[in-house]
Amino acid sequence: SKKTSIFLWIQAELVIIATDLAEFIGAALGLYLLFNIPMLPAALITAVGSFAILELQRRGFRAFEAGISGMVLIVVLAFAFQTFLAQPNWGEVTIGMFTPRFNGVDSILLATGILGATVMPHAIYLHSSLTQNRIVGRNDAEKRRIFRFEFIDIIIAMVIAGAINMSMLIIAAAVFHTQGVVVEDLDIAYNGLKEALGPMAAVSFGLGLLIAGLASSSVGTLAGDVVMQGFIRKKIPLYLRRAVTMLPPLVIIASGVNATYALVLSQVILSFGIAFALVPLVMFTSKRDIMGSLVNHRITTILGWIVVAIVVTLNIYLLWQTVFG
Repeated sequence: SKKTSIFLWIQAELVIIATDLAEFIGAALGLYLLFNIPMLPAALITAVGSFAILELQRRGFRAFEAGISGMVLIVVLAFAFQTFLAQPNWGEVTIGMFTPRFNGVDSILLATGILGATVMPHAIYLHSSLTQNRIVGRNDAEKRRIFRFEFIDIIIAMVIAGAINMSMLIIAAAVFHTQGVVVEDLDIAYNGLKEALGPMAAVSFGLGLLIAGLASSSVGTLAGDVVMQGFIRKKIPLYLRRAVTMLPPLVIIASGVNATYALVLSQVILSFGIAFALVPLVMFTSKRDIMGSLVNHRITTILGWIVVAIVVTLNIYLLWQTVFG
C-alpha cells in the first residue's frame, strides 16, 4: 500500500542518515587522530572527499567499483596489520567465537552496533538494485548462474565486514582488556595502540577509520537514491542528496557530542533498520508468484525468519535493558 511504502521509505532514509553519521564521524576521527585536525574542519574535509569519490561514478560503474574495492583493501590490510602486531591468544579467540556472552547492557549495545555495522540495511536495498540493473538473465538457467555469482559476492563482502569488526574486538581484547585499560574514546585507543604496539599501529588505525568512512559515504548516497525511486518513485540529483544527507552529521559534530558514543549509537540505529529490510525480503522471496522457479527453498525461508527473530529479539532486549534495566 502507499502508506506502507511511505513508512518503509522514511525508515530507510533515517537509516541512511545514521549511516552518513557513522561515515562522517569515522572519517573525521581518522583525520583528527592522524593530523590533529579539529572535528568540524575534519568533517568538512570529509564532505569534500565524499563528493570527489561520488565523481568516480560519472566515469562509469567499473571505475567506481575499482575505487571502492581499493579502499576496502586498504582497510583490510590496516586492521590485519594491527591484529598481527597485537599477537592475540588465538585459543581464547576461538573459544570466544563459539561461546558468545553478554556482560551488561553496554556489551549488548556494542553487539547490536556490530550487527548494524556488518549487515548494513541500506546495503540490502542497494544490492537488490545492482543485481537487477547490471546483468539481466534471459531465462531461469542464466538467472540461477547469475545468482550463484551474486551469492558468492555477498558472502565475500560479509566475511570481509565480519573479519574487520572481529579484528577490532581482538585488538581491543589483546591490547587493552588484558591490561585492565577501559577504552571510552577512540583517541584513547589511538594513543594506547601507539604506546603498546608502536606508531605504525596507531597510524594504520587512524588510516582505517579515514578510508572506511570515505568508502562508505558514496555507497550510502547510492542506496538513498535507490530507496527513494523504489518506494515513492521520486528522484533527486545525487549531489543534492549527498549535500542534504550530510547536514545532520555536520550539525551533530558541530554540537560537540561525544564522537565515539555517537558512532556506536549510529550503528545501533542501523541494527534496528535490519528487520525492516529483511522482513519484506524474506516475504517476497518466499512467494512463487513473484519469484517463479527461483522461489526460496522452504529451509531457506525458515532460516531467514530465524535470523529476523534473532535480530528483533536483540533489539527489543536492548530497548528493555536500556529503559528498565
